[in-house]
Amino acid sequence: MSTHVTRKPLVLVPACSQTLGEAPFHIVGQKYVEAVTLAGCQALIVPGGEPVDAMLLLDLADGVLLTGSPSNVHPRWYGEEVRDPALPQDVQRDAWVLPLIPQVLTRGIPLLAICRGLQETNVALGGSLHQAVHETSPFDDHRAAEDAPAAQAYGPAHVVKIEPGGVLSALLAVDAITVNSLHGQGLKRLAPRIRVEARALDGLVEACSVLDAPGFNLCVQWHPEWNAAESAVSMRLLQGFGDACRSYRDSRANP
Repeated sequence: MSTHVTRKPLVLVPACSQTLGEAPFHIVGQKYVEAVTLAGCQALIVPGGEPVDAMLLLDLADGVLLTGSPSNVHPRWYGEEVRDPALPQDVQRDAWVLPLIPQVLTRGIPLLAICRGLQETNVALGGSLHQAVHETSPFDDHRAAEDAPAAQAYGPAHVVKIEPGGVLSALLAVDAITVNSLHGQGLKRLAPRIRVEARALDGLVEACSVLDAPGFNLCVQWHPEWNAAESAVSMRLLQGFGDACRSYRDSRANP
């Protein structure tokens, strides 16, 4: 008797390029892989490569998760100079992930974008970033203290108000939540296709989606992957993403 095992949805997770000591590495935080697992999917960590190779990988993908990172999107992608050269960049990730994002959205592949991923999505579609939110009126400082232990840095930081009628509202069925906050940059000029899903009380965009994309997509500025299993809000986001990945997988198997 044969036993059919349905494969888990495959979620591409682009890696960051970092130097540790004197050696270059491709890196993805364990918490993001665990978040994909909690969504009921299988993570496939993808190192930087040629854009054409990345596009071919989309033929395998049932979802894409864009992670946060210590690095920032290089401002040349939105027509500005680097404001603070001391801040880390990741030009390798920029070079292949930014062109990938429109293809993900056009194909209807489910997308969950976190922190840097939210900023990448806005820039990839024609938007720009505040390079120093804490120096920009009327916004608060959204960074965590540099010497804070992880439990404190990823702890509850501020309220975000959820816009009605959007993806986030449908998933959570509440009008406000409290989130962590560890970012120095944020959305400035919104890309034409961007819909605001939530804002901090100071007005900064904290979540967004892409209006005309045929598939599930949600971008958040906070870190729902941190201790996600202990957070009802995080689990609802991951469940929504996982359900969309399963639906996309099944639609390809049964066109």
